[in-house]
Amino acid sequence: MGHLWRVLCERAGTAGSMVTALGVAAGLIAVATACGSSGGVRVNLDERADLPTVQATGESGAFSPSSNPLRIAITGLLSPTETLSGYGGFLTYLEQRLGRPVKLVQRGSYAELNALIQARQVDMALVCPLPYVQGQRTFGMELVAAVVSQGAAAHYSYLVVAADSDITSLGQLRGKTFAFSDPNSHSGWLAPAYQLALQGEAPDTFFARHVFTYHHSESLRAVANRLVDGAAVDSLIYDYLTVTDPELMGRTRVIARWGPYPSPPFVVHPDLDPAVKERLRRILLTMGQDPQGQQVLGNLHMEGFAAVADGAYELIRSMEDRVRAPTSVSR
Repeated sequence: MGHLWRVLCERAGTAGSMVTALGVAAGLIAVATACGSSGGVRVNLDERADLPTVQATGESGAFSPSSNPLRIAITGLLSPTETLSGYGGFLTYLEQRLGRPVKLVQRGSYAELNALIQARQVDMALVCPLPYVQGQRTFGMELVAAVVSQGAAAHYSYLVVAADSDITSLGQLRGKTFAFSDPNSHSGWLAPAYQLALQGEAPDTFFARHVFTYHHSESLRAVANRLVDGAAVDSLIYDYLTVTDPELMGRTRVIARWGPYPSPPFVVHPDLDPAVKERLRRILLTMGQDPQGQQVLGNLHMEGFAAVADGAYELIRSMEDRVRAPTSVSR
């Protein structure tokens, strides 16, 4: 069985005041894991939304500034510090449009985040496609809108090695070390595990050792710093860091691209107030049509958000089934 290290980070903060607390725990454990992926939705940004204009703070119908904070979580994509920096403008924009405080909640894993949403301790979250599928199956987690990049509500899983590595394919990573992001990540675990399952392989026997970093950006650092031989990461994060941290990304190289799969979606608990749910959806879907929203999206290297149906994630379910199914592992 391959060895696995688990690194877990946790951070909580409040948008605007940026009051944060950071806790970090690291440990060495041995476990067995596996996961898979899904199809993308093309989007025409010029025709994407036909909704009433969202009112800003202070306009008629806006929430009272004294309202309870909207608790929003963004996990598994960037490190806690990078998330606060990258998504600060987005959270402020959301506060202004809602007319109520927005509190950022960060947790170390998708499993923890799904548990918080199920317990109604988080109101809305940006999650990976696989955690959405799991949350929808467990407690009816609902879609609000999905990220749009390069004209589509889609993303890819990138297989990445060091820039000076002589490895050019997944097959050449047999017996090497590998970084996954999260045991429930789609692009950071399910997609590569699915590729292995198609070959009758599994991560525990294919790799000599694998590690969960719990952030795509940390997987990339592990590759760039030669701590592991390869990693699977979300294309949205890879492309974002290529602009924001070119020195880091210059030490990595993409050798395979799997997809397209449906984008990471914003999700809510099914029992969230329908009026709040609809307001959030309108804000996201019209964000790309608002000059201020366009600026915020530009800083995140996104084009906007699109409505997406549950059926778009059906391929994720089939890939998960394939990876979870017993297989005869070839050597």
